Amino acid sequence: MTSLEILENKITECTLCPRLVEYRQAVAREKRRAYRDWTYWGRPVPAFGDPHGKVLIVGLAPAAHGANRTGRMFTGDRSGDFLYRALYQTGFASQPHSVSAGDGLTLAGVFISAAVRCAPPDNKPSPEEIRTCLPYLANEIQLMERLKIVVALGKLAFDAYLTILKNERRIERRSAFTFGHDVVQDLGPDLPVLVSSYHPSQQNTSTGKLTEAMLRAVFERVKRLVDLL
Repeated sequence: MTSLEILENKITECTLCPRLVEYRQAVAREKRRAYRDWTYWGRPVPAFGDPHGKVLIVGLAPAAHGANRTGRMFTGDRSGDFLYRALYQTGFASQPHSVSAGDGLTLAGVFISAAVRCAPPDNKPSPEEIRTCLPYLANEIQLMERLKIVVALGKLAFDAYLTILKNERRIERRSAFTFGHDVVQDLGPDLPVLVSSYHPSQQNTSTGKLTEAMLRAVFERVKRLVDLL
């Protein structure tokens, strides 16, 4: 096993946040009526994709009946539907849908992770839970030897990534960088380029704050950057 595979296995066994452990397990027991025949994953969700890729996508946390059910990042909910269509349209994914961990989907050049690995109540992890989980993301970043671009989906993922860099003293302050949609920021020598985007949450997509064309444009930009870096 590679160092990254060992790390991902370790992540799936984590029990450091009691509130999240209780919630993810309760959701897996009670289920949603539409998924009553499913055996829910109900554990921390590992990263997914191409560990040798140049692009790392960072989300916030698994959805209770999405990745907490399927065991794969951004899989089984509307946020994932939005994201994987954009990845397919820009050549990063082998198919436009991600419905289960065994559906045959593969990613090329892209690895998908999150700031928090357990589904949080109301999709809101506490600051302490984010701090507790961030070392896993930091370790993944260290193990991605070809990493050139980080795509932060949403302000919380953006802040989480910058927090890692600040903790490692690779940037002086987070406030030097401003979140925005389809914004590219050069953080300095020897650091991946940071691309930020609105999160493909239903709240953003149903209101038109984020459209399919807008998200596709982000990954078209990322595709161009990959070819340059």
